[in-house]
Amino acid sequence: MQTTPLTPELKARLRERLKLNIKARWQIYLLLVLPITYLLVFAYGPMGGLVIAFKKYNFSLGIFGSPWVGFDNFRRFFQSYRFSQVLTNTLTLSFYSLLVTFPLPIIFALFLNALPFKPYQKLIQTVTYIPYFISTVVMVGLIFQVLNNRNGLYGSLFMFLTNAMPPDIFADGANFKHIYVWSGVWQSTGYGSIIYFAALANVDPTLHEAALVDGATRFQRVLYVDIPCIMPTASIMLILAVGGIMNVAFEKTLLMQNSLNLNYSEVISTYVYKVGLAAGVNDFSLSAAIGMFNSVINFLLLVVANWGSKRLNGSGIF
Repeated sequence: MQTTPLTPELKARLRERLKLNIKARWQIYLLLVLPITYLLVFAYGPMGGLVIAFKKYNFSLGIFGSPWVGFDNFRRFFQSYRFSQVLTNTLTLSFYSLLVTFPLPIIFALFLNALPFKPYQKLIQTVTYIPYFISTVVMVGLIFQVLNNRNGLYGSLFMFLTNAMPPDIFADGANFKHIYVWSGVWQSTGYGSIIYFAALANVDPTLHEAALVDGATRFQRVLYVDIPCIMPTASIMLILAVGGIMNVAFEKTLLMQNSLNLNYSEVISTYVYKVGLAAGVNDFSLSAAIGMFNSVINFLLLVVANWGSKRLNGSGIF
């Protein structure tokens, strides 16, 4: 398709049209001032401080007065004995969580949408949304209380059924990833299904009517009508999920950590916090370098996922 070149006259006409649009809808544009200001101040403004990752930060000299050290901070992280452990834990938790928590809201939404009795659908939706609004601190407290081997639900049931002292689940570090992921499933599946319910609500009813005329069962209608219609939405959500795959939930991971599971639960986000703020000698430069490494990996994964999605089904975010 041939495009019209932007001549000076056309540019002037476009600018004039933009001015007229802004003048006619200035109230709507005024609403953008606060969010744009927020992004500039709290998202883009602090990016200037990323140079600290390439410096040996000295508090008395400040960020821009500290001496440059190039990629030394990145080398220190890559050569650290913690590097392989932290990266492995982060990828394990991230991919485990993605493989479990991404498809379940889709399956849940398809299942509820297929229910013939709508009042039950609304009740189940409401009940499953509630856990999402529980704060992380309360959520971790509930996990500790339920899985306590002495007086929790798990311990009480185990002793009642076996008349023996149950093993301490939290004492085995290998259990950390399972507790982390499946508690996240309970908390987020209902809320995560909202966007798929919205997509299913926009499915053309005539497609279902045509399938019924052709003798399709309810399962076949889900398989050949509902799923293809929500695939573009699922593709966008998958791209966003892959783009944040290195961002394991910091608060929940830190609160669930203990000395027994640290080798399994130390991820990049908690390691950045400990190196930069919780250590005896705070190393802000190393902490910034680790955080930048994490962000770069996330960006590359986002680009790859978007490219793959566009190649497979034509849907992408850019």
